[in-house]
Amino acid sequence: MDNRVGEMHVFVSVVAAGSFSAAARRLTTTPSTVSKLIARLESRLGVRLVERSTRSLALTAEGHLYHERSQRLLADLDELELEVAAGSAGASGTVRVNASVGFGAIAVEPLLPAFWRAHPNIVVDLSLSDEMADLYVEGTDIAFRVGGLVDSSLIARKIGTARRVIVASPSYLEAMGVPQDVDDLDRHNCLGFNFRRAQPMWPMRTGGRIIDRMVAGTLLANNGETVRRLAVAGAGLARLGDYHARADIAAGRLVEVLAAAGVGDEEQVAALYLGPQRLPARVTVFLDFFVPRLRAFMASASNASAAGG
Repeated sequence: MDNRVGEMHVFVSVVAAGSFSAAARRLTTTPSTVSKLIARLESRLGVRLVERSTRSLALTAEGHLYHERSQRLLADLDELELEVAAGSAGASGTVRVNASVGFGAIAVEPLLPAFWRAHPNIVVDLSLSDEMADLYVEGTDIAFRVGGLVDSSLIARKIGTARRVIVASPSYLEAMGVPQDVDDLDRHNCLGFNFRRAQPMWPMRTGGRIIDRMVAGTLLANNGETVRRLAVAGAGLARLGDYHARADIAAGRLVEVLAAAGVGDEEQVAALYLGPQRLPARVTVFLDFFVPRLRAFMASASNASAAGG
């Protein structure tokens, strides 16, 4: 009888427990039974999955791959059984979502309570990071990204367009003065980012052309939300997406500066997911709920920026 699912379950349990004996206790069986099953699995696959020692276990490269895929397959199997058992109760399971810190906090998080009212059986595993997530490696179902699409194996559903604006708090501008041209940036504290793709340069208009202007400041952060909060606190100038600064500008906590000299370069915001396989029901209902609402959010941000400009 084919028992590959059972083998996967035991293998994942061994990795989680860290040893054959600990996994055996969890599975209410004996260490020798677990060891024999893993050996049989390795023999069938023709590769070693686990390097054994007297004190610890270490996964081989093939073991890491088999573990990642097994976790995903077992989760999908759990979801399938829940959906079948629930019948008309609707989709269930866990949706793993990644978003930039700013977009996640301002656009995604406020929609979650309404989503759960409509789909109470879906768990949202939400990770916020301005680093680009690898959907396959990290087991992510959906990533909301701001910027260009690099991985052509992903499917993208466009959310909207983000325009960059330069902002500062009224208290900072009162203390340091309002910058009037590109050269004024030399005497201002320009808050920046530390992730690999970030450059300490802002595109600016000067003399009828666009240049990349070197800037410097006392902050290098790994996310836009930290930069926004410190700009509101009066720490310096920040260059943020219009959707990210919109509420603070409307409330008077931030003021846009250098609108004429600044280049409001545009970046696409999209929901990305792996394809082209059939999406699980939990992912489909998540996308169907969030995409139109996030499109409306981005459209209102763009309209507010246009009105302000």
